Amino acid sequence: MPTSSESIVVRIAPSLFVFLWSTGFIGAKYGLPYAEPMSYLMWRMVLVAAIFVVIVAIVRPRRLSAAETGHSIVAGTLVHGLYLGGVFAAISLGVPAGISALIAGLQPLLTATLANRFLGERVTALQWTGLVVGLFGMILVLRDRNILDGAAFAGWIATLVSLLGITLGSLYQKRFCNAIDWRAGNLVQFATCAALFAAAAFAFETRVVRWTVEFMFALGWMVVVMSGGAIALMYWLIRRAPATQVASLFYLVPTVTALLAYFAFDERLSPLALVGMAICAVAVFLVNVLPARS
Repeated sequence: MPTSSESIVVRIAPSLFVFLWSTGFIGAKYGLPYAEPMSYLMWRMVLVAAIFVVIVAIVRPRRLSAAETGHSIVAGTLVHGLYLGGVFAAISLGVPAGISALIAGLQPLLTATLANRFLGERVTALQWTGLVVGLFGMILVLRDRNILDGAAFAGWIATLVSLLGITLGSLYQKRFCNAIDWRAGNLVQFATCAALFAAAAFAFETRVVRWTVEFMFALGWMVVVMSGGAIALMYWLIRRAPATQVASLFYLVPTVTALLAYFAFDERLSPLALVGMAICAVAVFLVNVLPARS
C-alpha cells in the first residue's frame, strides 16, 4: 500500500510533468537567439553530465553491465539526441515553439500503436477514442496560427525527427531501461548526448555563444528544471504507468506551451484554441482517469 506522501506524489506528478515539459519549448526560444542549436544543447548536456558525475560519485550506485550501458546509450540518443536536437533545430529554422510542441504532441497515437504491438499493452476502445479526441483538440489549440510562413522546409523535417525520437525513446526506455539505476543510467545518457551534440556543433556550427544574462538563465533552466526535473519525472512515470497513459500527457503540452507563450511572448489565444484546450483535458481524462478507476 502506498503511503500518503507517495499518493500525493502520484497525483501531482502528471500535472507537474506537463508544466515542466512545456517550459522546455519556451526555454529553447529564449536561448536560441544567443547560440546555435547544437552548441546550445552541447553546453546543456555537458553541464547536466557534470552534475550526474557528482551525484554518482557521492551515491556510488552499482556499476552498469555492458548491456545496460548499451541500452542507456540507445535510449539517450533517442530521447535526448533526436528529440531535443529536432526541437531545437526546428525552432532555430523558424518553426514556432507552439507548433513544435503540437507536432511532438502526436506522440500519443504513435506510442499507442507501437505499445500495443511491441510491448503487449492493451489499448482499450475508450483509450483509442480519447487519443483521437486529444488529437482533434490539439489541432484546435493552434489552428488559428499561420504555421507555414517563416519556417524552412528542413525545420518541418526536424520536427518529425523529434517526434520519432521521443516516441521510440520512451518505448525503448520502458522496455529495456526500467531496471537500470536512474543515476548511473542518466549519466551515460547525458554523457553520450554531450558527445553527439559536440560533434554536430564542431561539424556544422561556429560554436559562438553570447553569454548574456538571458542565455545563462535559459541554459540554467534547461539544465536544472528540464534535464534534472522533467526528464527524471518522465522516466519515473514510465516505470509506474503504461506507455500509452504517459504518452497521453503530451496532448496537454501544446496547450500549456501556448499559455506560457502568451505570458512570455504575448502570443494571443483565440476562442477556438480555448475550446481545443478543454477537449485535450477531456482526452487525457478518457485515457488516464477512467481506466484507472475501472
